[in-house]
Amino acid sequence: MGTFVISKRFNGDFKFIFATRRGKTIFTSIGCKHKSDSELMIAAIKENLGQFTFTKIRNAGGKYIFRISKDGLVLANSRKYSTELRLQKGIDEIHKYVHLSEILDFSENDFVFPDAESVFSEEEF
Repeated sequence: MGTFVISKRFNGDFKFIFATRRGKTIFTSIGCKHKSDSELMIAAIKENLGQFTFTKIRNAGGKYIFRISKDGLVLANSRKYSTELRLQKGIDEIHKYVHLSEILDFSENDFVFPDAESVFSEEEF
């Protein structure tokens, strides 16, 4: 099963990734000014994947990527794949698991892991 992970970019925009159950990123969304826009895009992808277009691209370096778009607007770009077969497996993973995927929101947490000073006293070092 895959997972959507919402986070905040350094410029303040929100983004999300779709990752495999092993944590490997399959695609990353475009930046959104509001978290609600990211949440709406995730809901649309989960509920109506058939309305989105997957465009396969081979870049100048010989790597393969795909773009997810709707009505001509690119909403997400995949990671780079070494072969077209691996690219297709990434797309198949989306079609198989996207409707079952959970959503994790890390956009409000500035630091996922606490500072060492707040966890351990100086005596423990």
